[in-house]
Amino acid sequence: MEGLKELITNEKVLALLRKAIQDKVVTYEEINRELKDELSVEKIKQLIEGMIDQGIEVVLEKDLVAKNNKKINSLQEKKIEKDPLDYVDYDEFSGQNILDEDEFGDLDDLDFHDFDDMDLDDFDDYGRDDFSDDDYYGGIIPNEMGVDEPIKMYLREIGQIPLLSHAEELDYAKRAFEGDEYAKQQLVEANLRLVVSIAKKHTNRGLKLLDLIQEGNIGLMKAVDKFEYTKGYKFSTYATWWIRQAITRAIADQGRTIRIPVHMIETINKIKKEARVYLQETGRDATPDIIAKRLNLEVEKVKAIQEMNQDPISLETPVGSEEDSELGDFVEDNKMLNPYEETNRVLLKEQLNEVLNTLNNREKQVLRYRYGLEDGAPKTLEEVGKIFKVTRERIRQIEVKALRKLRHPSRRKKLEDFKQK
Repeated sequence: MEGLKELITNEKVLALLRKAIQDKVVTYEEINRELKDELSVEKIKQLIEGMIDQGIEVVLEKDLVAKNNKKINSLQEKKIEKDPLDYVDYDEFSGQNILDEDEFGDLDDLDFHDFDDMDLDDFDDYGRDDFSDDDYYGGIIPNEMGVDEPIKMYLREIGQIPLLSHAEELDYAKRAFEGDEYAKQQLVEANLRLVVSIAKKHTNRGLKLLDLIQEGNIGLMKAVDKFEYTKGYKFSTYATWWIRQAITRAIADQGRTIRIPVHMIETINKIKKEARVYLQETGRDATPDIIAKRLNLEVEKVKAIQEMNQDPISLETPVGSEEDSELGDFVEDNKMLNPYEETNRVLLKEQLNEVLNTLNNREKQVLRYRYGLEDGAPKTLEEVGKIFKVTRERIRQIEVKALRKLRHPSRRKKLEDFKQK
């Protein structure tokens, strides 16, 4: 242990040691890859001895792969007494839940070497072969999901497709790798139930179950195209990554009423994650200023992103215990006049027309043009002069005379009540 204390001052050594303690196993090849440029041969030997003393198993990569494949084969022979689509309840590699929306990444560059350093907890088998029993749908899709007839029909169809044995899967995988389209189709059809199993864990996130299944099937087909049987892993292990990626990306692209680009969703998730970390550290909610400082972003950008992340609410959302009202009933429309203002406007218009009608026709029309009472657009003296074919000075004189008449008490009294309103 004393030797380990000296070595863990190196960040790469510490990271590798933490992973080894968590997995309880590490390979010689991994140690060499990570530390050959960091430690001397003597120090690496010292590290390996320290790991063994701490109960960490140090093995060759080929032995670890053989051990995992043996585990896979033993699981295949077991009779699984549970729902046929519940065999992927967790992340096969880390024991975590299926990828959330904020955890998916682009798998276009996924390499089979990415699997080499993982301690595989493999799938249980599908279990039952037949999905045609209506009483069995409750086990496949929980009742609260509201299973409708199209889903039942789809499950009946895929339930008629026989599952592949390990030998058949390997044979089809070899042929698919060589470009055999029939073999690819057989691999896809035999794993359609895997897609349903994963899709049902992503419901209530903006897309219907059938849409999730469709997207997952696209990911399954991509997995068939990229699968390399020579690596020794089960096809379902590899396909799960592609299915989850296709589903989570579809949720990101289509699950919101207003689409947000995927790269922006990743930024939103960083902000949400940082806010959670700050809350755990301090017990207080993080303000936009704090988040901006911790993530090295502009405060205004953080505020804009947080506002963008708000979910739209329908104005038809029921409100109240009896749900006899809608949210829209309580939202004021600022563009509409309230009844009092509308009544006041109508009365003012009537009184104004009545007063203007006491003037002669020319005076009345000049005031209407000058103050926009005709079409809502006030006109200049020159514009009104062109209409009446007189000079602008003459129009000014007519306007002054007309206004003087309106100021007479008999006329002014009719409009004074509206002045304070």
